[in-house]
Amino acid sequence: MNFRHILYLLPLLVFLAMSVYFAIGLSKDPSELPSALINKPVPEFDLPPLMEDIPGLATADFGGEVVIVNVFASWCVPCRIEHPMISRMANEGIVPVYGLNWKDEKTDAKAWLKELGNPYSRIGWDLSGRVGIDWGVYGVPETYIIGKQGRIRYKHVGPILRDTLNETLIPIIQELQAE
Repeated sequence: MNFRHILYLLPLLVFLAMSVYFAIGLSKDPSELPSALINKPVPEFDLPPLMEDIPGLATADFGGEVVIVNVFASWCVPCRIEHPMISRMANEGIVPVYGLNWKDEKTDAKAWLKELGNPYSRIGWDLSGRVGIDWGVYGVPETYIIGKQGRIRYKHVGPILRDTLNETLIPIIQELQAE
């Protein structure tokens, strides 16, 4: 084969390489975003309460029991979709559920919770989004499972649907509670 034949094959080789690259990328689940914080302690933070009658959220609130931290906002449509599953975890006593209200106006968030019900035993209000950045939040909703030692053990990106709750989150929660 001479140089001219190789030159003719070059576009085909580039096309094949790009096809393999995109095929691998498209086969990955976009909701499984990596988190550098898995198995690391909860970041240092102290958020004021969203509501006067429910405590805010701070690093000191973690440790001793497995908890869920759900990052939500009133303007988030998928948050509305997942809200029944978040409420189910709290109402059935599966795990304590803490809320991190992210980049939301206080009055809007309060009205949203009044309309849909409040499953959170603590809610931190992160208007600036700074604490969310420390947690590695890409967007809302995101849900974290925090272990008994105050370490982030699992991160779910996107709305929690019934299958996600039953087949992924509850088994992880039960395993961590048994430790």
